[in-house]
Amino acid sequence: MPAYVIAHLQDAAPHRDIAEYVERLPATFAPYGGRFLVHATPHEVKEGRWPGAVVMLGFPGTAEARAWWDSPAYQEIAPLRSRHIEGDIILVEGVPDNYSPTGLVQAIRASLPDA
Repeated sequence: MPAYVIAHLQDAAPHRDIAEYVERLPATFAPYGGRFLVHATPHEVKEGRWPGAVVMLGFPGTAEARAWWDSPAYQEIAPLRSRHIEGDIILVEGVPDNYSPTGLVQAIRASLPDA
């Protein structure tokens, strides 16, 4: 199952450390099959508030995404980002190509009190 690392980054200002982080980042995730899916591209807010930028990396699976995050190569450069950019980062497992929400709908309906 594919996995994604999604970062919602805020208050990013130009800094030498950020430039170095971005330069070095691809070499840290490439060995784990990671790639950029979104990289601080413009976004359009449809509901709520979403300040800042979105970065999304795709991996073949959660094992590869976790291995990348925990890798010495990534952990070495992570402070270059975290010292200068606030944000939230999550790892989420994707769904298969043939995914159907039917099972979830059935579980929701089964949990509802009888009308």
